[in-house]
Amino acid sequence: MGRTLFVGIDIGADTNVVRILDDTGKDVCGFSVSNDLPGTERFVEKVVDAADNLPAEKVKIGMEATNLYWWHLSQALHDDPQLTALETEIAVINPKVIDGFKSIYTDMPKTDALDARVIADCLRFGRVRPTPPPDMRYAPLQRLTRFRYHMVNNLTREKNRVLNLIFLKFSTYKKDCPFSNLFGQASSAVIGNLTPDQIAAMPVEELVDMMLQHGNQRLKDVPEMAKTIKRAARNSYRLNPKMQESVDITLAMSLETIRFFESQQKKIDQAITKEIKAIPHTLETIPGIGPVYAAGIVAEIGDISRFDNHNALAKFAGLTWRQNQSSKFNAQDIPLTRSGNYYLRYYFVEAANSVRVWEPEYAEFYRRKFTEARHHNHKRAVVLTARKLVRMVFTLLSDGQIYQQRRLS
Repeated sequence: MGRTLFVGIDIGADTNVVRILDDTGKDVCGFSVSNDLPGTERFVEKVVDAADNLPAEKVKIGMEATNLYWWHLSQALHDDPQLTALETEIAVINPKVIDGFKSIYTDMPKTDALDARVIADCLRFGRVRPTPPPDMRYAPLQRLTRFRYHMVNNLTREKNRVLNLIFLKFSTYKKDCPFSNLFGQASSAVIGNLTPDQIAAMPVEELVDMMLQHGNQRLKDVPEMAKTIKRAARNSYRLNPKMQESVDITLAMSLETIRFFESQQKKIDQAITKEIKAIPHTLETIPGIGPVYAAGIVAEIGDISRFDNHNALAKFAGLTWRQNQSSKFNAQDIPLTRSGNYYLRYYFVEAANSVRVWEPEYAEFYRRKFTEARHHNHKRAVVLTARKLVRMVFTLLSDGQIYQQRRLS
């Protein structure tokens, strides 16, 4: 068997630090190059020279998945004919893997050069799979679905911030709010423009008119809703007048931010729906899965043939559990691994939570797991339902089948 070069790259926005090791772990050379096209060309020249001088018949290159600084470099290295001739394998490695491997180096200082050496050594010890180049059938869709993931998280954080501000201004509003959407237009108009004192003193008819004006004609039994809000206003704490203006300003701005995020989410959902139409799949035949959830799953999975079975797909998504066993002890409450693709895990969990509403088989499975759980019932049940969904998604994508509902006995 020919010798192998192990190349570790500590990636930065401007500079990439490189260390090259041989089969025995001995340093061959180290250098730095700019993280741009000329720097990549210089990198390839040095790697090829090192392979000729050793000599080596194979090259393994590793880099951390640091932000997106690895994206262009990885693509350029995959496309380079000189590296292809050396049977080069390129791995984009999860930073958690590198951190875990680095822990065996006790009292090791932190420098870019040493980090690059650790990456090369991690490659040398094995169990690091090469990473295929980005598949351009799925990469554009993946940008959209990942952006949506972060937008939804931002929206959730902003809503939590608003709930805190609402409690300061109108402490009983969340508990007694009669609106189906606390962040809707009618609800925002009430909580954003009126204090509890103003609501308590306002005639019911005037409050009804205000609610109808902002309710898009969708509100039912508005007079009763207005009475509920007035009762809540009377029971609410009163905010110190010195705090009133600052709370009003921040609440108004946060409500405006929520409206902006919601409008942006509609736009990104439209873009995702358009993009997913170009990719053949059958996931939208599953009750509860629309184009957005289907796109999130398809974009992260890519070509389903990459996975040997549904267990491999579940591991990729991080929907597996670590066994905790010692001697005769075998733990029952075991944590989720969380070491996989968290975007895919997110979309699987969200899709499962929707499917269990529409599909009787999944509703029954969710109910059973919810009952069995000793704590965090919903969270545990929906994650287990997501793992069940993985099996079905793998089958549908692998065979190109449409979903057919099973009859529950």
